[in-house]
Amino acid sequence: MNRSGRRAFLTAAGAIGIRAVTGTAAAATRTALDAVSGAGYVDVQLLNITDLHGYLGEPPARDKVITGAGGRTYTVGGVAYLATHLERLRAGRANTFFFAPGDLFSGWEFPAFTLADEPTVEALNLLGLDFATAGNHEFDRTPGFLVQHMEEGRPYVGEGSTNTFPDSRGRRFHGADFRYYSANAVAAGPAGEPVLPPYHVEWVRAPGGRQLPLGFIHLTAVGTEGFPNSFQPGLTTLDELTAANRCAAALKARGVNAIVLSMHDGAVAGSAFDSGTDPSGPAYDLALRVSADIDAIVTGHWHCAFTMMLPDPAGRPRPFVEAGCHGQIVNEITLRLDPDTGSVVRELTTSTNHPNTRDVAPDPAMSRLVDYWKGYAARHAATTIGRQRAPFRRALSPAGESTMGNLVADWALWASAQPADSFDTSPRPGGGRADLALIALAPRTGRSVINTDLPLASATGEPVSFERAWRAVGYGSPLVTATVSGGQLHDALEQQWALDGSGTLTYAPLAVSDNVRYAFDPAGAAGHRVAPADVLIDGSALRPDATYRVVTTSYTLTGQDGYPALGGFRDPARHRRDTDSFVAFVAARGTLEAVSTGRVSVKRGRLSAGAAGRLLPLDAVSLLPAPVAAAEDAARDTGRQRPVC
Repeated sequence: MNRSGRRAFLTAAGAIGIRAVTGTAAAATRTALDAVSGAGYVDVQLLNITDLHGYLGEPPARDKVITGAGGRTYTVGGVAYLATHLERLRAGRANTFFFAPGDLFSGWEFPAFTLADEPTVEALNLLGLDFATAGNHEFDRTPGFLVQHMEEGRPYVGEGSTNTFPDSRGRRFHGADFRYYSANAVAAGPAGEPVLPPYHVEWVRAPGGRQLPLGFIHLTAVGTEGFPNSFQPGLTTLDELTAANRCAAALKARGVNAIVLSMHDGAVAGSAFDSGTDPSGPAYDLALRVSADIDAIVTGHWHCAFTMMLPDPAGRPRPFVEAGCHGQIVNEITLRLDPDTGSVVRELTTSTNHPNTRDVAPDPAMSRLVDYWKGYAARHAATTIGRQRAPFRRALSPAGESTMGNLVADWALWASAQPADSFDTSPRPGGGRADLALIALAPRTGRSVINTDLPLASATGEPVSFERAWRAVGYGSPLVTATVSGGQLHDALEQQWALDGSGTLTYAPLAVSDNVRYAFDPAGAAGHRVAPADVLIDGSALRPDATYRVVTTSYTLTGQDGYPALGGFRDPARHRRDTDSFVAFVAARGTLEAVSTGRVSVKRGRLSAGAAGRLLPLDAVSLLPAPVAAAEDAARDTGRQRPVC
């Protein structure tokens, strides 16, 4: 549908925008804005946030200011302010539900990221979150971790060090006071068993002591199992439209006549957070087609903000909303139910996006919680986990080798032989240690898994703190071992060289583990710079027709770093997240000694940089406040580019 068609479509639906105290209320009809018109009906308040990503203190700088109607700007963020706004919004409401369509934890703020996301769960408990939809990042560890640790509070190996920390009141972590749901995230395989409940029913208080059912359907972004951060070989996501319609029919069959869809997939609809214009995106496409029995659609995942009315397939308006990210906004939908049938009176529906402004008094209890976890994370960060007796640097030799790259490749090979992550029930075909590791040092797209150097200040060695190791390597995605052919490995090594947009030959080197040696010919023709006979794995020449188990990052394996030859991999086995695993590697080694060099050599004499290709520059964002750049992650975690809203 073209842009003008969309605008006409919305106008025909009768959606209107009226100025409210803190934003623009989207209303199904003008009658909905008249309080008297709601007399005799049962009011239900739906409050939702999305994509908090563990940002408890404040959002990253780029998300601290949002723009509303008329170009007015608001400084926003922080759960202490969110608690104050929620208390005001809930005041005097008999029926109010607070929920989120996903990506609440597995976030990038240091305390949340490094403390097993337990600070985020405690904050959400204190905010009174009633339930949540599983987003893709809720699967960044494993489905078992989501249910058994985050929901149920079960500890796992490393209790007190990697998980189950004392909360702000000195209590042992007990898990979430709310539940997660997903209608379309199922276990891989023929049975396709759900990993979470697909929908649920809340009960609304009505006159005369009666209760009316209100159904909620939950969807996880399709393809979550293949996103690099949430790469899950044991998971499959089903078609969103089919799953939503199936659940809507099941709820109707149970006598539920008011239904809300909470989905972790999004859209873009203009630049003002308190209105909605010219929508597009997968959530919008679904909204036009999904069952007319669904009375409101709450979205997330795209980190966008809008509130508007869209017609269902029968032409009746219903809210279509998204509440930004990182604690910027609280969306409020008001439904009015017929007290006899429990059906939503669509004509009286309104929706408003409220900015989580910082011009109110922060909630004292929440402020104490945030300060506690910030202090705890600082103490945890300073913990010594090992020592080092050699420097490790990212600086590339003319052959494209670095000591930091070699250390990280050795870590990846070590990680492939470690036991599965706690609660991980995904398949582990092949088992055991990989045959070799490949690590992208300066990929053509995205950024390297290596963030910083590990220099050595003293010749006698020095301690390595948790924070130093944690910041050095990783961006929160798993390592993956998979089966590839020798031909694929050869082709991936050849793909280190490629022409850029200006026709200049560039060289994006791969680090290899210590059991690998190979030579390349800088004067060779494209596709013939690396001879299979010159690639030795455990002393044996690479056989193009043989199969090998290779371990690398999920980004590299899925072709997002510029080495597509690996894309035809088979039988993947997921390992722990890079940030967790590298810290464990340093602790297991005890002392980091010097790594071998000369793993990559050059044939035909001296290396000519011009002949070998221009080395791509190292990643410029080496001193980020966390290993993950959240803006980059928002685009990369789906493997597709999304608008920045």
